[in-house]
Amino acid sequence: MVEKLKLPTESHPHMYKLQCLNEGSEVKVTKRSLVTFFVGQKYRDQVWCDVVPMDACHLLFGRPWQYDRRAHQDCYAKTYSFIKDRVEIKLTQLPPSELDKSK
Repeated sequence: MVEKLKLPTESHPHMYKLQCLNEGSEVKVTKRSLVTFFVGQKYRDQVWCDVVPMDACHLLFGRPWQYDRRAHQDCYAKTYSFIKDRVEIKLTQLPPSELDKSK
């Protein structure tokens, strides 16, 4: 995704190693990129993403993102809820019909 979108990268301030990505044994995380993204018209955000070679081409939100935004995850409903600029935001999973359109 970083290469395709030509996103700028910088050296990662705390380099580390990952295991079990892309069926390989070990991947070094040496770069990161500040990614701006939009979800609908209400939610715009920036997140630091660690850059690693992957087959996936999506933003993968993890605990740092959840923690920084005080997001609540409802695993049953498959949603994330949080407050951004005094507006309640609820991120939901796309229905299968919408997933087909995004390809």
